[in-house]
Order: sequence, then C-alpha cells, then structure tokens
Amino acid sequence: MHFPDSLARGVAPVRPGTLHARTVTGGVKAAPQAGAVVRFGRAGKPEVDLGVGEDDLHVSRQHGELSYRERQWWLRNTGQQLVRLPRGQFLHATTDPIPLTTGYTPLFVKGCGHREHLVELYVSGHDDEGLIPRRRADTLPPKIWPLDDVERLLLVILGQRYLYYEENPRPLTYRQAADYLSGVRRDESWGERKIEARVETVRRRLDAGGFPFPLIHDMAMGRPCDNNLLHNLLRGLVDSTTLVPTDLELMEGDHHA
Repeated sequence: MHFPDSLARGVAPVRPGTLHARTVTGGVKAAPQAGAVVRFGRAGKPEVDLGVGEDDLHVSRQHGELSYRERQWWLRNTGQQLVRLPRGQFLHATTDPIPLTTGYTPLFVKGCGHREHLVELYVSGHDDEGLIPRRRADTLPPKIWPLDDVERLLLVILGQRYLYYEENPRPLTYRQAADYLSGVRRDESWGERKIEARVETVRRRLDAGGFPFPLIHDMAMGRPCDNNLLHNLLRGLVDSTTLVPTDLELMEGDHHA
C-alpha cells in the first residue's frame, strides 16, 4: 500500500494562504478564496473532499470542515467524536471554529477505542522554501530551562511519575515530597510550605522566560488554587528534556510513591 508523503516535511512554494490537507488515503489543495470549503470524514466524494477513518464507524460521515473567511482558514468539528489538536486542545461539535496558523498543523479524529485518525493540514506562508532536505545540518537542541541542583531534585521527586512516562501522570503531593526530601537531604528541614514556596519561585521565573504552558494563576479570573500549574510545569520540563529519566538517580534510598 502506498502512503502519501507527510505534510510535516513542508510543501512546494505556492500562493500564500493555500491550504493543503492530507490523510493516508490522499490529499487535497485549496486556494485562499472567500467561501472556499474543504470537508473531511468517513464518507466518499462528493459528500466530503478528503476521506478519513473510512473503516471506522465512530468517525462521522462528515466529521469536519475547513472554510476560508476573513483572510484565513477556519477549522470546525461537524462530527460526533472529538477532534484533538496539538498541546491538548480539543474541538467538539459545539465548539467555536478556530483559525489555522501558517505552517503545519496535525489533528486527530477520535475513532473506535483508542484509535485516532490523522489529518495533516498545512497553510502556505510567504516564506515557504519548499522541500529542502537538511540531512547534514546540525540538529537544533531543545529549549533547556535553568534549574539549580535543589530545584532539580525537588522537581524530580514531585514529577517522578512523569519521568517514568506513566499514562496521565500527576505530581506527588508536597507532603510526599517532604517525606522524600527528609531521607535524601537529612541535614535540612523541608516542609510543605517551604516546598510550595520553592516551586512558586521556579514557576514565576520560568513563566517570565516564556515557558510554553501556563504557570501563574490569573487571580482576577477567580481561578481556584490547585496543582494544575505544577502539572504544567512538570509536563513542560519533561517535554523539553530539561528533566530526563536519568535524573531519577538523584533520588537515593528505597522510597516508593
């Protein structure tokens, strides 16, 4: 079976704003013209322009559409199942359409069980250079966030489940972290308040440095105090490889979460 090349490699130079859409069964290209619409789903043509999940009855016959207006492409979910986008964003049929940014956007249509069906999107920009192989170019390193030794140890303890790459990990509690630290750094006194203050210092510093996930409560919005910001911190540190599995060696002793 032939599978089409991924749009993640880029596209040949064309008119800026041109939409490219692709699945494992084929692809379409649409010019940026007011009123243009590209539909995708389980059905065949002419009901949809692009087939996805053709053997999966959990995918709607018309599951989504891309329409051009206000000088950009907008994505809308028209199906019964969710559409998942990067950074954990989801679209439901009742969700307002979202604009696509220039460049590559993968989206996943939820299917039967744990199946997800990939739809690749690419909106051409003014600076597209086409398919230029860079096989011998130096690899761009990930963004590594600065942590001192104590901060690294504390965050490894709090985020050990993330470093074991568990499914849907959550942070340890500050009480659990204090118990760990009492065994690892016996000459120091660590309590929940001290740990909370140290984590908040890290959150504020990294947030000011452009961390990719929210790290600060917007108190004006009345958001509750919970550990979601700590989850964001740990997820971002692991995603960026600032924290890696070998950091677990910093935890000495026979403690278990």
